[in-house]
Amino acid sequence: MAAGGSSTTTWLLRGAFQALALSHPLRRTTIVSFYGTSRSLPLIAPMRNSALGICHLAQAMKGQVNDLLKGVGDRSVNEEVKFIVDMARRASSRREVLHTDFLTPPTLKDSMLQLEKLTDIKAVAQGGYPQAERCRLSVGHAEVLTNDPDIIAALSVTGNFSFQPCSHGDFLGAILGTGISREKVGDIILQGEKGAQILLVPELVDFIMSSLDKVGNVSVSCARIPLLALEYEPPRTKTFKTIETSLRVDALASAGFKISRSKLVDLISNRDVRVNWTTITKNNTTLKTGDIVSVSGKGRLKIGEINSTKKGKFAVELIRYL
Repeated sequence: MAAGGSSTTTWLLRGAFQALALSHPLRRTTIVSFYGTSRSLPLIAPMRNSALGICHLAQAMKGQVNDLLKGVGDRSVNEEVKFIVDMARRASSRREVLHTDFLTPPTLKDSMLQLEKLTDIKAVAQGGYPQAERCRLSVGHAEVLTNDPDIIAALSVTGNFSFQPCSHGDFLGAILGTGISREKVGDIILQGEKGAQILLVPELVDFIMSSLDKVGNVSVSCARIPLLALEYEPPRTKTFKTIETSLRVDALASAGFKISRSKLVDLISNRDVRVNWTTITKNNTTLKTGDIVSVSGKGRLKIGEINSTKKGKFAVELIRYL
């Protein structure tokens, strides 16, 4: 009976991965996108590790396939993690290196956790600079992935923003307005009156340089710059505490962004609120320590330490990104 159960499990696992492979066909290429675009890139330049501990080198350890995807709680992230795990196994067996597009922090974090359970696989995540939020992931057999792939490019977008300052959303909107998808763009580092520096996939550098000529109402010019020329600094934050009767997103976000609760509910209804980079539609979503709340036009808020008060309420530390 034990032998029969083992054979059945093996057959089911093989069928599962064959089905996953058919739903996400891979070509022998060095770039793999969740969204259907695959191209080749050289594997040369050095990588910077993330100070946040997300972008790092992972030497995976042995584990069972059916255990890999346990613990991935967010359904919106789960499918991408499944694809990355399957991609890593293929890359290892074929002795090649494959790359994703830019990933959100939750997808990257969960993917790295699952890849640590695989044997003979190495994973490198990089976003262009130490504090990068959005990173690309490269996977391959440990004997093949010996160099840090050159899969991040940087552009300097300059213009006269002295009288017409533009936000992160203005730059992102202008870039996406050229027709490329969000997953091809990494972090955007604002530089005030000078403009911004953009991280993106190398194969789209020439296209953006020829297509992006305006951000908002400001005419701009684009130039490729080395990653070492990026000008970044730790994000400025403001920390304060609030006492709330619940940990619902409408309560904590309205306190964090200093707007009315009804206004926050309207923003949720308009799909302008995200928790951990996922759009939410319910204002009773419960938050926990470490969650990131983003509101279009308002910025980002991180949930810090949470303590219960003697009166049954919650003392919550809120960290507002300025």
